[in-house]
Amino acid sequence: MVKVGSSSLTSAVGGLDAERLDALVDALAAARGRGELLVLVSSGAIAAGLAPLGLRTRPADLAHQQAAASVGQGLLIARYTASFARHGIRVGQVLLTNDDVAHDGRFGNARRTLDALLGLGVLPVVNENDTVATDEIRFGDNDRLAGLVAGLVRADRLILLSDVDGVHDADPRLPGSRRITEVRHGAGLDGLDLSSPGSGLGTGGMATKIAAARTAADAGIAVRVTSAARAAEALAGRPCGTLFHPRGTTGPLMPVTATDGLTPVAATDGTASAAVTCVTAVTCVTAAPAVTAAPESVAGANTTPRLDALMDIVRDVTGLPELAAGAQFHDIGGTSLQAMRICARLRNLTGIDFAPQDAFECLSLEEFLLPGVDIRHVA
Repeated sequence: MVKVGSSSLTSAVGGLDAERLDALVDALAAARGRGELLVLVSSGAIAAGLAPLGLRTRPADLAHQQAAASVGQGLLIARYTASFARHGIRVGQVLLTNDDVAHDGRFGNARRTLDALLGLGVLPVVNENDTVATDEIRFGDNDRLAGLVAGLVRADRLILLSDVDGVHDADPRLPGSRRITEVRHGAGLDGLDLSSPGSGLGTGGMATKIAAARTAADAGIAVRVTSAARAAEALAGRPCGTLFHPRGTTGPLMPVTATDGLTPVAATDGTASAAVTCVTAVTCVTAAPAVTAAPESVAGANTTPRLDALMDIVRDVTGLPELAAGAQFHDIGGTSLQAMRICARLRNLTGIDFAPQDAFECLSLEEFLLPGVDIRHVA
């Protein structure tokens, strides 16, 4: 899952910057081309509406912010639709308020909507519903929204993009400021100077990104904070920015700093950083051995080792280590998003085009993984 801030999409005086938006879309499309599932939380509606309305700065009062959002949101989603269309990717707009994720009934509805969009191959573009949100039901910033939506879609990683290349131990504009390459879950960041404001077009700053990162990490989601210019690197799983390790990971509870822009540094106790391979945007796992089994080899005496290997992949995706091959798909949740995640992982590790719809049609996971006469796995 990816969140991008207003400053990364708009010009200094407001209005969308088509070149920067297209560059972000190109990076996201490349990730989709690798079989990744993506949800994009995008700021920029209010900023996009400033120039068309002749406003020089972000309005201070809520009514004019909502007016700018009303104009800008249409421009923003239209631009995303056109840019993603260059890659044959369809997008869907999802506008949320804090109430939509704070109440059980609405929470479930928002989750089902995002689930259905992903299952249909649509890339959801999520934003706060600024045109109707009041002070009482606002998220306050899209960093917080991104952290909550990451939990909503059960993401395994969240990438927070802005105009800063990560969390620094001081204002990054000052000489001597150092980037923190990684933060272990539970580590303190006391003493850091996080007072530098955002761009003025958005509402977030580094403090809001750290708060969102901690929220997601507490939910077991790995978070990387980096600049929009390095979106392609972050999506490819290459080290950049600052990585917040999720709850449940091991290692020293301390931030680790680096003096250069790319090279991660080992922890001060000499232990190496845990290697993480991001397979899909909502499925980030420790590296697993690939299963090299051709479709023709699924019958006969060789099926048991192959089934065991494929089931290990399914267990890893679902987080159910004791899952039996005889279980039915609906017994483990049975959502279209889950089917997409399982098939994406299987496709990446085996090269076989498993079809999500087959997961629903089969009587058991074994039948799904070992195609029978009437089941054909296609893209």
